[in-house]
Amino acid sequence: MMTSLFTSATGMKGQQSQIDTIANNLANVNTNGFKQTRTNFQDLLYSNEIMPGANTSSNTISPTGLHKGHGVKLVGTQKIFTQGNLMHTGNDLDLSIDGDGFFRVLRPNGTIAFSRDGAWQRDADGRIVNSDGYPIEPEVIIPPEATKIIIGQQGRVQVLIGDDPTPNNIGNIQLAKFINPAGLNPIGKNLYMETGASGTPNVTDPGSEGIGMLSQQFLEKSNVSVVDEMVNMIVAQRAYEVNSKSIQTSDNMLQTAVNILR
Repeated sequence: MMTSLFTSATGMKGQQSQIDTIANNLANVNTNGFKQTRTNFQDLLYSNEIMPGANTSSNTISPTGLHKGHGVKLVGTQKIFTQGNLMHTGNDLDLSIDGDGFFRVLRPNGTIAFSRDGAWQRDADGRIVNSDGYPIEPEVIIPPEATKIIIGQQGRVQVLIGDDPTPNNIGNIQLAKFINPAGLNPIGKNLYMETGASGTPNVTDPGSEGIGMLSQQFLEKSNVSVVDEMVNMIVAQRAYEVNSKSIQTSDNMLQTAVNILR
């Protein structure tokens, strides 16, 4: 049986995975803090019929050898943590991170998740929470009589109360930084979880130890480029077609061989 049939099949499966990834990127083009996903591929094992340097005569060697590849496989997907575009919203609880770092979010099961989504809100108790009601860590509670919320670039949270022009400190927002953010596990809801590949988080104030600073009334949008993704989609589609054409060609060659006996 011709190995090209199975080799081309691996190519079609690989391009299908590429299309799936592109579709997810495009679906999240307007998701706050979303990071583009990239697919990484590797070639499969080779049949080494002649090794490079093997003797071809008593005094000559093969300069290249003879290798037959067996296709491709998907080995990983990687989040690209480049900065997304910033959008001014005018909302005092909207925050963007200018640089590296993640917000810390307390999940209902008591674990800490990490997010780049800075669309914060207030719950019934005055806590700063995300869209699912998960509070920011460490907890910050805004008093009900507050008339203005001021969040500094280094995370200090202050409020104005009544006609008093003097700001009152009510808390501090800290950020986490990872050695390998691409190793974080995305779990949906704009959240990531720490893994052995990401390393342990370094938690500190914004603007220190290489962590980005905060911008109030701004949101970080997705870093997905629609134009780039559309180009990648065209390339993946054509590669899928070419691999399917290879299968068709191999089938025609087998049919020709079979017809010789007629």
